[in-house]
Amino acid sequence: MKILVLHSDVPPGAPPDEMDTLIAADAVASALTSRGYETVQAPFFAVRLRALLETEKPDLVFNLVEGINGKGHLAHIAPRLLEQIGMAYTGMRPDGLILTSDKPRSKQLLRDAGLPTPDWCEPPHWHGLEPGRWIVKCAEEDASLGLDDDAVVEAPEVSARADLCAERFGGRWFAERFVDGREFNITILERDGKPHILPLAEMVFESWPVERPRIVGYDAKWDEASPAGQLMLRRFGLEEEDPALAGHLTLLCEDAWHLFQCRGAARIDFRVGADGVPQILEINPNPGIAPDSGLVAAAHHAGLSYADLVEGLVREAMR
Repeated sequence: MKILVLHSDVPPGAPPDEMDTLIAADAVASALTSRGYETVQAPFFAVRLRALLETEKPDLVFNLVEGINGKGHLAHIAPRLLEQIGMAYTGMRPDGLILTSDKPRSKQLLRDAGLPTPDWCEPPHWHGLEPGRWIVKCAEEDASLGLDDDAVVEAPEVSARADLCAERFGGRWFAERFVDGREFNITILERDGKPHILPLAEMVFESWPVERPRIVGYDAKWDEASPAGQLMLRRFGLEEEDPALAGHLTLLCEDAWHLFQCRGAARIDFRVGADGVPQILEINPNPGIAPDSGLVAAAHHAGLSYADLVEGLVREAMR
């Protein structure tokens, strides 16, 4: 069986969140080769895709296209074209990618379905912006773009922060009510067409400076040598520590998986504040699969090797 590992076109000098795609592509190809698959890697270019498939003749595309020209909200174009051509591929369908890449829209879908998510507001009128602390986020990009210590602001500062980020990074920005509490990044794998929750991962703010907001910012996620990267830890064991909370998070993951019709793998980020109620922050379809990713860490805690994980995604895509 031949598999094309299709990844984003990442230029030299790209930021670490984009370079991560190339690391993942190498690791996935190596894992598949170790299991006897024939593999080839290639960057995604829409105008060349059909010719690429005609030349390589793969049986399946392992889709690692996380963005086009550095824009994550365009990632749906790759699976859309693959479907039009009739090629099997791993991961989320294009319609689901469109929904989840628009954070305010996905939050509205969560709320309409009765699933908990923090309040939010958007420009230009910022309806619902009440006193208190808010975190200003990019509406269409992930990877913690623009999240630093200044991302958490009081209500009167929200508009100025959003304008500053739009000028610096481009795109749409919105504000979400900041939940100062525990953070869980939970991975779900598809098995026989059903969601299977992997061991629950909590991001622990170990010895975190009191003057810094407790968030998984860009430095913490992508620069292990940074102060935030050094202090941010991933911990497992909630199932034994607090079975009730673990059960609640598991049910919410299953509900969100079905709501967005996830496929292959997904990661759902939660915050649990002082009231103990889990709040869904984001749905992350096609989460990163580099060897140091949260997805792989959770898989290892479930007893899966890297090759087990990768081959499992292939098998689900071929069902």
